[in-house]
Amino acid sequence: MKVIIEALHSRGHQVSVVRSSDSWYIKEKSPFYNSITLDSPSGFDESFITTFVARLLEIQREGKSFWTRYKLEIEQAEKTREMFEKTSEFAKMLLENKDLMQSIKNTNYDLVFTDPVAPVGAILANYLKLPLVFSARWTSHGEGTDYISLFQAADLWLMRVDFVFEYPRPTMPNVVYIGGFQCKPAKPLPEHLEEFVQSSGEHGVIIMSLGTFIAELPQDLADQIAAAFAKLPQKVIWRYKGAKPATLGNNTLLVDWMPQNDLLGHPKTKLFVAHGGTNGVQEALYHGVPIIGLPLIFDQPDNVHRLEVRGAGKVLDFFTMTEEIFFQGIQEVLNDPSYRMNMQRLSRLHRDAPMKPMDSALFWIEFVMRHKGAAHLRTESYRLPWYSYHSVDVMLFLAGITLLIFMTFAALARRLCSRCMRAKTGGSDRTGLTGDEVDDVAEQTGGEQQRSRGHAEKSGPGERAGTRNAEAEVVVRGRKQVGFRGNRRGRQNKDRQGR
Repeated sequence: MKVIIEALHSRGHQVSVVRSSDSWYIKEKSPFYNSITLDSPSGFDESFITTFVARLLEIQREGKSFWTRYKLEIEQAEKTREMFEKTSEFAKMLLENKDLMQSIKNTNYDLVFTDPVAPVGAILANYLKLPLVFSARWTSHGEGTDYISLFQAADLWLMRVDFVFEYPRPTMPNVVYIGGFQCKPAKPLPEHLEEFVQSSGEHGVIIMSLGTFIAELPQDLADQIAAAFAKLPQKVIWRYKGAKPATLGNNTLLVDWMPQNDLLGHPKTKLFVAHGGTNGVQEALYHGVPIIGLPLIFDQPDNVHRLEVRGAGKVLDFFTMTEEIFFQGIQEVLNDPSYRMNMQRLSRLHRDAPMKPMDSALFWIEFVMRHKGAAHLRTESYRLPWYSYHSVDVMLFLAGITLLIFMTFAALARRLCSRCMRAKTGGSDRTGLTGDEVDDVAEQTGGEQQRSRGHAEKSGPGERAGTRNAEAEVVVRGRKQVGFRGNRRGRQNKDRQGR
């Protein structure tokens, strides 16, 4: 955010920064902004972060196991809870300071520009009824809070990634991608660094930085990294504030600070060993330098994984890393030209845009200021109930219609089959006799006739004629159809006897 603040100042805007008294990365005095400092802990001071990171490294070095992973997750959850508790105290102190809040109101600010990870900015924007602009890479909010509603009410989201780095996905009109906004062409290096870089000859330079959070490493890990560097023909510039490793080689220069963007843009830089922070990854992508990733917390594993799947970097694990594993990883990325080719391809894609990311960020921030917000770009889908948002009601309606159609066709098919079966078996006559009943009658009649014939064979001619007449008189339960047929057969028998 510091880079955007400086750019806004250069365009004539007046910027005020609300900060805590223990903030270590937002200085109280700056030519680019006015400070509003509260004497309250923010939960994000230097000692908190360095202690937290050191503890995570210590846990990871215990080995890769379920118990280690469990302890790591518990430690992160506990520290995150502590940080948000202090942030809540800071927000409470800010909002309860009536004089300060009245002074902020009287200043008539145009908008609030904040990071969604820290909820104070969103709460302040809601309190002051000002347009809200987020600068984000990832977000977080506490369970049971209504902070998500503040997210949804944001007028603009400035996402610090782009679709060269991000996976394709649909977005809303108020989401603007500004990945690499802080990147710029390299400037000349300080004289002592330039001399060191040039002394590398054709082998080039490797630079290593684990960011502001990881100022030092466990001594055994630092010694292993230094020993691996000492085996390389390349020169190494390593940003490191810890104790000097015992295995440090003559080809490695330790520095407290380095112009990272300018070193990455130097033509002799061959490799960047990084923790995977958003700024470092975007700068490496901008300049086309492949990465060895040593991620630890927050968004770092996700960042370096995205480069690895694109063939532009390799990820190593603090759990299992040794001197040999680290050395082999560096050798692989240096000697396989595909890593550098893939990263340079991503760099060309990133740079080929109609507007520079910083210009896009400034345009949209000023757009929100000019129009007192950007409500017309904000989706209203979050106002829908969950079942409507996920189209559950539509799916249930379609399922009901489908079921109704199926049941209707099933009933029609059953009716049609019934009619066909009746037609096949003779159907029903005028007396109402059905096909099944006809079969029963035929079976009973056949039995009677068979018994009559058997009796007739044992009797004389007169008795046989009587039997035939008896057959003609068989009527099953008064059914006229069978009776009619039987009578007709009886008359035929009488005619034969008469003749």
